Amino acid sequence: MVELLKVRNNSKPNAVAGAIANILKTQKELKVQAIGAGSINQAIKAIAIARSFIVLSGKDLSCIPIFAEVMIENQCKTAICFIVKRFDK
Repeated sequence: MVELLKVRNNSKPNAVAGAIANILKTQKELKVQAIGAGSINQAIKAIAIARSFIVLSGKDLSCIPIFAEVMIENQCKTAICFIVKRFDK
């Protein structure tokens, strides 16, 4: 099963980046989900920071954005979900 990280607008990019890097040590893929401009901003910063960690180990990552429909408090919301994949250089 693919790990899902949910990012909020008050999430710390360095903390999320650390979580992304740690997951990618053992798995080849994870999803990062964000709803709203502030959350998306924090998610993108975290992915960029995580890439700098991953590159040091001789690996790299790719990021594919997709739309996802999620239910929050009985309301359907549109989220951006980033599929982050680790690969060898």
